Amino acid sequence: ITGSNGKTTTARMTAAIAQHSGRSVSQNRTGSNMLQGVTSVAVNFADVFGRLDSNVLLFEIDEGTIPLAVPEIEPDVIVITNIFRDQLDRYGELYSVAKALNKMLESLPESSTILLNGNDPQVASFGQNAKARRLFFGLETTEVGTPVPEQSADIIRCIHCQEDLLYEVAYLSHLGLYRCPNCAYTLPKLDIAATSVKLAPDGEGPTQVTMRTPAGELEFAIPLPGIHNVYNAAAAIGASLAAGFGLDHVAAAMSSMRPAFGRLEKIPAGDRSIYLAFVKNPTSFNLVLRLVAQHAGEKHMMLVASNTVVDGEDFSWLWDIDLEEIAPQVLDVVCSGSKAEEIAMRLKYAEVPTDRITVIHEREAALDAALKNVGPGGTLYIMASYTPTHELRRIMQRRGWVKHFWEE
Repeated sequence: ITGSNGKTTTARMTAAIAQHSGRSVSQNRTGSNMLQGVTSVAVNFADVFGRLDSNVLLFEIDEGTIPLAVPEIEPDVIVITNIFRDQLDRYGELYSVAKALNKMLESLPESSTILLNGNDPQVASFGQNAKARRLFFGLETTEVGTPVPEQSADIIRCIHCQEDLLYEVAYLSHLGLYRCPNCAYTLPKLDIAATSVKLAPDGEGPTQVTMRTPAGELEFAIPLPGIHNVYNAAAAIGASLAAGFGLDHVAAAMSSMRPAFGRLEKIPAGDRSIYLAFVKNPTSFNLVLRLVAQHAGEKHMMLVASNTVVDGEDFSWLWDIDLEEIAPQVLDVVCSGSKAEEIAMRLKYAEVPTDRITVIHEREAALDAALKNVGPGGTLYIMASYTPTHELRRIMQRRGWVKHFWEE
C-alpha cells in the first residue's frame, strides 16, 4: 500500500478485514515505511529459522521507496491511495513521483493486481500498458464534496492535454468526479465505489457508508471522521477483494477501527484532553483543520513544525494551508519547532490576533504552556509534522497518557 496520504489507516483496515476473515497478518503496523521498515516485517515476524508463520504479508511503503521494494517483495496486490504534493526537496515535483510509480506498475507480471484511486486524475492514468489487472476504487456520490477543488489542489489540468478539468464534484483536493472538455479524459468506471456517504456533522464520526463492490453492496459504519477515511475504507475493501479475503466481515472489521498513531487521536491528559494530528502537506493539514472546525466551541491550539531532512526541508506549503477558515475560532495558539516563527507569521496573515500567538521552541515547555491555556476540563488541538509528533508523543508516553506507538 503506497501513496501520499492514507497509507497507515488503509493498511490497518486491510489487516482488520483479513484477520476477521481468519487470516494471520504480518505488517509494519507502526508506520515505518522505508526500506528498513519493510525489512523489519520479515525479521520481526519470522522464527529463529527464518520462517514466517503468517499467510498475509501487508506492507505500507513510502511512495518514493516502493519502486525499490517491489522487485524484492513481488507483491500480489499493489494499492495506490493518491498522489499529493509532498516533500518537494526529497521527491521532486509531483510528476517525477508519478513517472516512477507508473514505471514500477508496468513491470508487474500478469498475476498481480493494481488497485488505483479512480478519483485521482493522475493515479487513474497509471498502468495503462501494464500486464497486471487494474481495478479502481473511489467515491461516486454527490452527497458530499464541493463544486470545485480547493485552492491548494495539485492537479487541476488534464494530464494529457493540459486543459482545465471540469468537476461534477470535488471530494478532497483534486480527487473527484472529473472530465476533460477537450480530449474527453475522464475517471474510469469504479469497481469499488462509495455510492452513499453520510459524514457526522460534529467532525468526530461515525461515518455511514454504502459501498458497491463486484461481490455485492455493503453497508457499514466507520467510527472515524472525515471523507478521507471513506477513501481508506474503499481502498482496504478493494485490496481485500483482490487478495481473496472475502467481504463477509467488513462491517465488523470497520467497527473495530480506532485512530492510528497521530491521526487525530484523542488522548486523555489528566483533567484535560488532547487531539493529536500528524500533518505533512496542505491536503492533510486542511482536512484536519476542517474537522476540528466542526468541533463545538472556540479552540486552544498548538502548531508544531520542523524542517529536518526527515520532515522535508521545503516548508513553502505552509502558505497553502487554509488557516483563515479556523482563525475566528482560535482562542490561543502556541507555535513550536524549528519553523515556529514562520507558523506565527502565517497565523498573523490569517488575522489571528498577535496577542493570542506564543512562540516556544522547546517541545515540553510548549506543551505545558498550551495545556495551561486550556485549563481543567478543556481540549487542546495539536497539529504537528513528523518529528515533532514523535517528540510530543514520547513526552506523553513518559507521563503515562499513551502507550508506545508499537504497542497500539
